[in-house]
Amino acid sequence: MSDPATDPMLRTLALRTILASFPGSRPPDWARRLLGEGLAGHVLFGRHVVDRTQLTSMVSALRAERADAVLAIDEEGGDVTRLAHAEGSPYPGNAALGAVDDPELTRQVYAAIGGQLADVGITLNLAPSVDVNTADDNPVIGTRSFGSDPARVARHAAAAVVGLQSAGIAACAKHFPGHGSTEVDSHLGVPTVAASLELLRARELPPFVAAIEAGVLSVMTAHLRVPALTGSEPATLSRAALTDLLRTELGFTGVIVTDALEMKGASHPIPEAAVRSLAAGADLLCLGSDVDADLVEATVAGIAAAMASGRLPVEVVEAATARVSSLMAWTSALSEVQVTDPGLGLAAARRALRVEGVLPALDAPLVVQLDSAATIAVGDVPWGVTPYLVEATPSAQVIRVPAGANNGTAATLAARGAGRPIVVVARDTHRHLWARALVEELASLHPSVVLVEMGWPAAWRPVGVRAYLATYGAGQVNAQAATERLLTAG
Repeated sequence: MSDPATDPMLRTLALRTILASFPGSRPPDWARRLLGEGLAGHVLFGRHVVDRTQLTSMVSALRAERADAVLAIDEEGGDVTRLAHAEGSPYPGNAALGAVDDPELTRQVYAAIGGQLADVGITLNLAPSVDVNTADDNPVIGTRSFGSDPARVARHAAAAVVGLQSAGIAACAKHFPGHGSTEVDSHLGVPTVAASLELLRARELPPFVAAIEAGVLSVMTAHLRVPALTGSEPATLSRAALTDLLRTELGFTGVIVTDALEMKGASHPIPEAAVRSLAAGADLLCLGSDVDADLVEATVAGIAAAMASGRLPVEVVEAATARVSSLMAWTSALSEVQVTDPGLGLAAARRALRVEGVLPALDAPLVVQLDSAATIAVGDVPWGVTPYLVEATPSAQVIRVPAGANNGTAATLAARGAGRPIVVVARDTHRHLWARALVEELASLHPSVVLVEMGWPAAWRPVGVRAYLATYGAGQVNAQAATERLLTAG
């Protein structure tokens, strides 16, 4: 009996459902060869971007193998950026845009992001995140969300989709059916959304409905369980979620893209998760970032074998590849790159700032940055106001405090900051007990402590601080806007 993976028709069908990736900043031979054999495309990450010239050259090399290849990236603005991973995003992220609550501004920002992507030849942006962030302790969404109100998130979801797609870049609303109420990172485990279908429809789904009505070309699945909908399986593998709810009830006819199948939340080895996800209704399988030729071939073999055995109907995969082909056709006709106001991002970040209390005059401040690990989605991107404050006030002293600071750190900092203001810079301070305790102890020992919160501004506020400044994100422009505000105080 012949190996189904070598059947040319089955192999090509399987390849056309896969979004792979590759190591390094130059595509290896296998990554280019598979495009020529039918691979749908590749997802690009920060490691693929050295500079714009290199990125444009790399994209051209990939397109030389397949002109209509789907080349995707996560460019959300704010904390999640690949184009600007070395310096931080020039655009604020969703939380800042939601705080401003001007859908036209959101449209403009996403059109500008789309213009950047079109300029280097990328065709699919795995954004926007349209999750309604109702859990303050959400470890993976937070500032990637437009907010905690479904109606607000819905109107900005639609604006973001319109903005991106006006620049000729396919948008992708994520993470269906909604990742905002979870307290587990699906990169590391399987979150559960303990919501009834009634609550899901009222809270999580309105932004997806708005995105669909705005013409979004793709929707990304979430690796999370909603027992009332998906039972014990994550949504990525659930026919009830992808076919019954997203396709039939919500009427989505575009491409369903999986979140990275390498994530723990996918619950199965990648080839098996790929088969189950296609059977559930997915069209385009994002394998993840740690991808090589062997993994792609193993996934192709698993899909082909499932089709050959009848476990995965061939017509289901044919329908998926037809939808992917329609997406390719749409993105092959990129619109002319739009010229945008270079100050748009900073102006938006300024509008998002919120100050509680009274900011002191910054006279030789002690700047304390509380370090904490970034999520896998964000990656290692520079953040914080330190470089901007030091440039503007050379007399500033900077101390970086590692995560899980020891007892006595607050007293040491208070002594170092005697007679001058202390600016503490942190992300998601409320989620880290050590950081909360340090800030409140420091405020009890020093009369002029300011907390610059560059993560999700939860309900918690530190007792005793002189001022609390929320930036709603840690992008480059968020830091610049916060620095400006600090320097004009007093």
